[in-house]
Amino acid sequence: MVKRVVVGAHYGLRDWLVQRVTAVVMATYSVLMLGIVLFQRPGNYGLWKGLFVQQWMRLASLLFLLSVFWHAWVGVRDILMDYVKPAGVRLVLQVGVILLLVAYSLWSIQILWSIA
Repeated sequence: MVKRVVVGAHYGLRDWLVQRVTAVVMATYSVLMLGIVLFQRPGNYGLWKGLFVQQWMRLASLLFLLSVFWHAWVGVRDILMDYVKPAGVRLVLQVGVILLLVAYSLWSIQILWSIA
């Protein structure tokens, strides 16, 4: 007889949903950027800067980047849980990934809001 031990609080469903929602956000932003490139054709630095000076574009870009980082976290965490068996090594790697993603998020904010 197989005994199944249930642990956690059903994080699998939440992570599955996060992956789908962030993918939709990334796809929507990609279509938006494709439309901008095809129809507005910003061909020089001044036009790109003018696009990213607008608050809505900064917010859309930040939402996209945060979605990328969260999507990456769920994926990398799952890979680490599946393939790195020693708990201490896995914890160190997960903390390292979290610190990098937080740093990338802060750097993204700095870049997006330094455009003037």
